[in-house]
Amino acid sequence: MDRSTRSWTYAGLAIALFGIPAVVIAQRALASDPSASSAVVMRELAILALTAFVLWIVVSRERLPLSSIGLRFDRPWRSIGWGLGLAVVSFAVLAGCLIGFSMFGIKYGEGGAISRALPVTFLAVLRAGISEEVLYRGFALERLQWLTGSKWIASAVTLLLFAAFHFRQGMPGIFLAFVLGAVFTAFYLWKRDLLAAIIGHFLVDFVPNVLLPLLGGGD
Repeated sequence: MDRSTRSWTYAGLAIALFGIPAVVIAQRALASDPSASSAVVMRELAILALTAFVLWIVVSRERLPLSSIGLRFDRPWRSIGWGLGLAVVSFAVLAGCLIGFSMFGIKYGEGGAISRALPVTFLAVLRAGISEEVLYRGFALERLQWLTGSKWIASAVTLLLFAAFHFRQGMPGIFLAFVLGAVFTAFYLWKRDLLAAIIGHFLVDFVPNVLLPLLGGGD
């Protein structure tokens, strides 16, 4: 890889690791009401734009296929199956963590919803599934592993930063992000199937934040 290409890889890494929290912090600082639907939509679209830019770096500047970050579409049904299985495992892990929180008197999930409008919440959880997996489990994990020669270093860096950017949810949220992020990281290292990780991540956010309120479970 030549110097110019390596520079693009470094730029992609900076975006992948710090782009989402940078957008979130900027939105909260600049928006008069960060929870307003228009502000949330602008935030989510900005993060999706960063995600698209990183994908552009892969194909146009690194001149590598999307499979270099685990993104393949040649076996969609297999990816869907793995994604569903990953979601089931994640829900089981999440339930265990929440039971543990309850046993120790730790409060979690009592804050406001992502948005007051359900379609905006859907956009947010869809973006989370796509962007967080592409940026952290796909690009950052793969490129850090290539740069350091160690999947353990790459996994630790991406996992710690992934958990840290959930700071708005407090320490319980950071802990949950770390544990679930570890599940997704382990799965990705095992299967290198980013589409399955995206599907699993989306479902983990979609069910409690969109599906249950839509069915009246949040009343």
